[in-house]
Parts: sequence; C-alpha cells; structure tokens
Amino acid sequence: MRLKLLTKVLAVAAIAFPLTTAVADAYELVIPATVYRTGPYAPNGIPFANGYGDYYRMLNERDGGIEGVKIKYLECETAYNTKQGVECYENTKGEGPSGALAYQPLSTGITYQLIPKASADKIPVFSMGYGRTSAANGKVFPYIFNFPATYWDQASVFVKYIGEKEGGMDKLKGKKIALVYHNSAYGKEPIRTLEELSKKHGFDLQLLAVDHPGQEQKATWLQVRRKKPDWVMMWGWGVMNQVAIKEAASIRFPMDRFIGVWWSGSENDVLPAGEAAHGYLSGAFHAAGDNFRAHDDIKRHVYDKGNGGGDRDRIGEVLYNRGLVAAMWTAEAIRTAMRIHNTKEVTGEHVRDGFEALNVDAKRLAVLGLEGFTYPVKITCENHQGPGKVALQQWDAKEKKWNFASDFYTPDADVVGKLIAEDSANYAAENNITPRTCN
Repeated sequence: MRLKLLTKVLAVAAIAFPLTTAVADAYELVIPATVYRTGPYAPNGIPFANGYGDYYRMLNERDGGIEGVKIKYLECETAYNTKQGVECYENTKGEGPSGALAYQPLSTGITYQLIPKASADKIPVFSMGYGRTSAANGKVFPYIFNFPATYWDQASVFVKYIGEKEGGMDKLKGKKIALVYHNSAYGKEPIRTLEELSKKHGFDLQLLAVDHPGQEQKATWLQVRRKKPDWVMMWGWGVMNQVAIKEAASIRFPMDRFIGVWWSGSENDVLPAGEAAHGYLSGAFHAAGDNFRAHDDIKRHVYDKGNGGGDRDRIGEVLYNRGLVAAMWTAEAIRTAMRIHNTKEVTGEHVRDGFEALNVDAKRLAVLGLEGFTYPVKITCENHQGPGKVALQQWDAKEKKWNFASDFYTPDADVVGKLIAEDSANYAAENNITPRTCN
C-alpha cells in the first residue's frame, strides 16, 4: 500500500519540470505542455516540444519572463495517448496561484476531450492549426482557439493549388484526388470539406484510411497504383508520413503531385526517403530555417548556457519552428491580457480575453525577431481561426531544406464558412449552449 502511494506521489511530481527556480512566494505564469517524447509519435513530438519550451526559456533568460514575470513551464508526458493527455490536464490545471493559463495539446483527440473541460474551468486551449475546426466560431467555443488556419482552410487551399496547376478550377472536373489519412479523428477532419469541394468542382474524391501507427501501407499504395489518382493528399503524423513517402516513391508516384497536411511536412518525414522525396509538397503557415533573430536569441540566452531542450543543430527545423510560433502567440496573448486587465497576475479567464484581442501584426513580428517568419494574425471574439492563409512548401532533397513553393492562399470562405456555421450550431444544440453575443 505504501509502495503504491509512493509511486503515485512520484508520478505526479515527475509531471512538472519548471524552466527556472523562483522564489517560493514569487508569482509565476504557469504554462503546462502536454508533450510526447515517448511512443510512436515521439520523433515529431520532440522537436515541437523543444521549440515550444525553448521560446519560454529564452523569454525567462532575456526578459525575465513576460513583462518581467517569470514563466513556470510544465511538461507532462502523454505518449500521444488521449487518456494520458486528459490526466495531464487534470494534474496541472490547478498549478500556481492562478492555475494554468493555457494549453497546447498537440493532439486532436486530446483537444476534443478538453473542449468541455477547459471551457468549464475557464482555461484557454490553443489547438494551433488542428483540433475541432468549428471551434473557429468563438460565439460557441469561447475558450478554444485554432488559428492561424484550420484543417478545412488547408483542404480548400490544396484544392485551389491543384486547380491552379491544372490550368484553372474548371479543369478539376473529372480529375481524381485521393486522400490518404490517419484513421482517427485527426485524419478524418478534412473529409467533409473535401466532399463538399468535390461536389463544387466535380473531381472524384478517393478515401484511403491508414490505421495507427501507419507502418503498414503496402495495400494502401497498391490501391493508389490501381486507381491512378491525378493527385494525392495526405493527413498523416509520425511514422505514417515517412512510410507513405517511401511507398509513393516505390510506385513512382510523382512527388510534385503529392501534398501533405502541415503535420506531414517536416524533415523527419522526408529524410528517410532520401533523393526519392525530392519535390514532395506540404502545407505551411510559417518559414523553415533558423535565420531569424529570435533563433539567435534562443541560441545566445538558452543554448550557450546549456539549457536548451534539444540538439542545437536542430533549431530551425519545421516542427521546432512550429513549437516556437505556438509559444510566441501564447506569450503575446498573455502579454495582451496583462495590458487589458492592468495586472501581471493574470488568470485563465484573463488570458482568454488576451487571445480574443490578439493582434500580432508585421511591426510586432519584427520587434519579436520574426520578421517574415509568418503572417500577421488578428483574433476577435467571433473569429478564433484567424486569417486562414496557407502556403505550400516543397522539399529540396539535394539541399536538404524546405522552400516556399507558393504564396499564401486564402481559403474557400463560401464552403468553409458554411461548414463551420453548421457544425458549431449542431455542437451548441447538442450541448445546450446559447451562443454568446460578440460586440
């Protein structure tokens, strides 16, 4: 019995690893992170967690935190398991004098489970570019944010890109587009949008599910070879991505007609395929590479002092940068909350207000050392998805780097907006939610 109790105490204690040691009585900004450094999705979870934590480490070392208030960053291991993710939330939400200020689940499954919990607890969930797309409607989901763009935005942009390459949207009629997707809530998220777009433009949509974790795909790609789609999209994660790219190469499917969601577009996904991955495309909402002043500050204030979350030579990888930009927007929301409420001792409810007043324009990005890194984002009470812009990046296997292959496209607002309104209205009805009024 004593051993069981001791084990439980140690397990809870191991959840939190603060970035800094502060005076016991000092107020701290508690930011938990549900990470996965273990399990089948660890190769993708690790660089994101490193970028996410390193940005907060840099703020603590360079600025003394946010507006001079130190950040207490808590990592909790989920192994990309929904049940463990919920347990992490429950074990960390009450940390600190004001409780947790925001969550970045990095899992659509965990996000779905946290939507009602975090909303009741008045803690913002920032499911950046993933999760429940209809959470874009802030009238129904006041504590859930999924900017700068959603899966439905991205799906519509991919169709726009394909139409452009085919010579016009009218040329899509009769074309075959396959979706190879992770057989989970995450992978299924774009299906409804693509079905509506197929009706609108007349292309034939082929759906090919890949079961967790995605190591067995021979049968899937035999179907691709047999059905001969003109284009393939992929909604994958972890090992599924690199296996898919290798299998596509084995049947000689053209890489410049293979487009992955932005979670299928990292160095981890393409490097295992070597030269065969050259030309592969994916969605993007920020740049790759470490040639920004914010990266220099992270190296100087964090890695030069031996406090980095990972390997120095991996700073600037796609998923590292994705963690960095997630931390940047979260920190700016907290900073905005402090100014709105004229206090540095903010709560989750205050930070929700900070997210809804977030306005990181080009001038602010330059001040943050991220000029040209991503596009300006402005959030409102009603709009939690942001601008919805998506670009495509392309892998150069010779240079071993990602390059932008397009400008940023705007999504098909007619299709996406209608689906968001419909799905959020259904959610409100099912959960007895009265949409709030946004002024």
